[in-house]
Amino acid sequence: MKLDDLINHSSEWLKGSGPNSDIVISSRIRLARNLDKIPFPHWANKKQSEGVLNTITGAAGKVDYLKSTTTFKLADLDSVDKQLLIERHLMSYEHGQRADQKAVTIDDEEILSIMINEEDHIRMQVMQSGFNLFEAWNIINRIDDYLAKELNFAFLADWGYLTACPTNTGTGMRGSVMLHLPALVMTTQINRVLAAISKLSFTTRGLYGEGTQATGNFFQVSNQVSLGHSEDDIIENINGLIKQIIEQESQAREMMLSRNRAVLEDRINRSFGILKSAHIITSQETIELLSMVRLGSDLGMVKDINRSTINELFITTQPAHLQKLESKKLSSQERDVKRAQLIRNKLLK
Repeated sequence: MKLDDLINHSSEWLKGSGPNSDIVISSRIRLARNLDKIPFPHWANKKQSEGVLNTITGAAGKVDYLKSTTTFKLADLDSVDKQLLIERHLMSYEHGQRADQKAVTIDDEEILSIMINEEDHIRMQVMQSGFNLFEAWNIINRIDDYLAKELNFAFLADWGYLTACPTNTGTGMRGSVMLHLPALVMTTQINRVLAAISKLSFTTRGLYGEGTQATGNFFQVSNQVSLGHSEDDIIENINGLIKQIIEQESQAREMMLSRNRAVLEDRINRSFGILKSAHIITSQETIELLSMVRLGSDLGMVKDINRSTINELFITTQPAHLQKLESKKLSSQERDVKRAQLIRNKLLK
């Protein structure tokens, strides 16, 4: 697979077909692993980092489950290529900042991503559409077992898996769920919900994870602590919290429909109208308007577009995707024009 092939490919986690996919965009399980007796990436020298890269890619090549994957060395990618991978949630922003002795391995369906020499030697993740953490865990657990047969991971009986960040020590697991919560935002209940999440030792981030703010009514909820909990416990705790948030968002939507239906329909259809007619539109405005159209689609107010198409537009209208489609770098204004054209073509079919 070539990196450019991703442009015309629909990611599995964007299909909008999983459980509770009207509110839950995706579920992700990430595992952090390090090779025993080798410094963490931030402390390793070039020779050590190169050795880690070669060892991990060599081990992955022996695992049948990973035979359909492709590994991209970051040193071979330009800035647009790296941004493309970030926009598709296949690697972190931090991973792309320094390219030396780093790589990312992805499968054809974009379910699996393995970052090599990020904050830890291995950061692997599995993503699923909708509310589906246990399925993501089942997949990544098998991959972890396969790799553990080929690699000697840093592990202590009293501490579990050793990681660069102490909050990941233990299981090395971070479970996260991407939620679309427009009704809680519009009814001003979201701050109360976020405060409750924080008190329960969970964290909330934006569309692109750590260091990003919530935009377009998207919130990524994940566990903060790994040590002292089993993997099943972590997933059960996240699931319990997410079920409560889903219920609150559903109730907020019902309340808006019963009390302010005309106002809600007006806002949704105005958003849809702008997207279908705009000739210049920014990334930020696109996300906000698509959020309203997605809500309208989920409530049955917008009939002309399905959830999968809306999910895809959240990604394909991002800067790197637009530049890949044009096969050249674009200025900010050129991207705004191209973005509007892409949206019109999708919505006016």
